Amino acid sequence: MLSSFTKFILGFLLAIAVLIGGGVAVALYFMNRTGIPPAKPVFSNDAPSVKGQATKATETGAGKPTLTPGTNTKSSSLNSTSTPTPTESPKALPSRAYRGRVSWAQGLSLRSQPNQEAERIGGVGFNQKIIILEESEDKSWQKIRLEGSEQEGWVKAGNTEKVEKQ
Repeated sequence: MLSSFTKFILGFLLAIAVLIGGGVAVALYFMNRTGIPPAKPVFSNDAPSVKGQATKATETGAGKPTLTPGTNTKSSSLNSTSTPTPTESPKALPSRAYRGRVSWAQGLSLRSQPNQEAERIGGVGFNQKIIILEESEDKSWQKIRLEGSEQEGWVKAGNTEKVEKQ
């Protein structure tokens, strides 16, 4: 009789120990899972892209392309794998057009029309050389051409500055 009562007590204590140990293990697992920071989200406006790269990437189904900014990549917050050297356009500037550069540190979105809802056709990196062709009637948008290419589009005014030809 004593041995079966001892077996019962030992079995009961063992069952309690297993339940407590399992509960502690589950609690530690979930506490450790909540301590891991989530992956940084990637938004469509984080890395502006050049039109040719964006078209190729969407045709092949690849991920978001990154913009390769102009000459000053140290101050740029954009990811780039190479630094192209823009070439001077041999064409003369149109009347009232002037050379400039992007002064907004995050770069600019290039749009097809002078409004915020217009299609985004590319991007321009910080310090990238551009040609300002014209301004919208309300002076809040500027039509630009990327120096060294024929890509044109609209950017918000106030994010560029005029540079003297050197």
